[in-house]
Amino acid sequence: MPINQYIYIFSYDTTESELCKLESRYLFQAEDIDKVLNSDVKIDPWHSAFIKKRIDIDLTADSFELLLNKIKDRNICMEGFKIEYLVMEGDSTTYADRLEKLKDIGYSIEGTPEYYKPSTTYSLCYYKGMWCFGLLIKNQFAWYKHKKKPFSYSNSINIHIAKALVNIAAQSNKDVKLLDACCGVGTIMLEACFAGYSIDGNDINWKVCRQARQNLAHFNYDATVFRSDIKDLNLKYDTAIIDLPYNLFSHADEESSLHIITSAAAIANRLVIVSIVDLTDLLTTAGLVVVDKCDIKKSGKAKFTRNVWVCDKMN
Repeated sequence: MPINQYIYIFSYDTTESELCKLESRYLFQAEDIDKVLNSDVKIDPWHSAFIKKRIDIDLTADSFELLLNKIKDRNICMEGFKIEYLVMEGDSTTYADRLEKLKDIGYSIEGTPEYYKPSTTYSLCYYKGMWCFGLLIKNQFAWYKHKKKPFSYSNSINIHIAKALVNIAAQSNKDVKLLDACCGVGTIMLEACFAGYSIDGNDINWKVCRQARQNLAHFNYDATVFRSDIKDLNLKYDTAIIDLPYNLFSHADEESSLHIITSAAAIANRLVIVSIVDLTDLLTTAGLVVVDKCDIKKSGKAKFTRNVWVCDKMN
């Protein structure tokens, strides 16, 4: 069976599984199977909160002996390398045998290995009936630094959701122009800036706008935050991300939600909306059609569910 160029290893809990699959549909046009995805689409692991590792497949063979010969023929020279064995679904190789295979490959590479701080990490795995060897790229979770932003609220969406929303909205296109329509303290904006996307923020609350600007400045990100009613924005965007307010200080009832959504639809081609209530009728009233959707449950609070709606304008 042919193997695509990249193997992605995902990590997520059951509450995030739908969100991960929704994100994957917009990044890869495919979903993972048992937290593994084989694709020809190249995505940096740090691009998603759910991608743990990516294997850049260099060599494949239907037997380990043939793969080892291919590795030897490459005459690889690398100082400070490391090789990791990834156990995939259907691989019955024993632990002792895995160690021997790693040793065989290690002796076939010219250079001194480094187990703790390798300069280069290779991976060996048995996948879909084939032995695969290539570079192993790990998510270093550098974006975790955003957890230490100066301003935050307990009701803010977490980083995992924020990153997924950005990926769903941008679809890996660095030319898109994004809007965080209810930006709050800028949680979504931080993830968009980290990933290299162009994004503006908007909020009617002057206090959170100031805090969003301070959060962005803290990480040296350059993005504009407008303190205004969204209906007063006269710019155009490819996609608007809307995390509808629901806390005690800024609650969006049906009327204000409709106002935010219709105003965003007037300046954006697509909307990615987060809500804790069913928006089916309201979205129809706003002239939108739902093209995709998922639910996100909160750990320990089974009754608390966020809904993510991907919407286009009706023709």
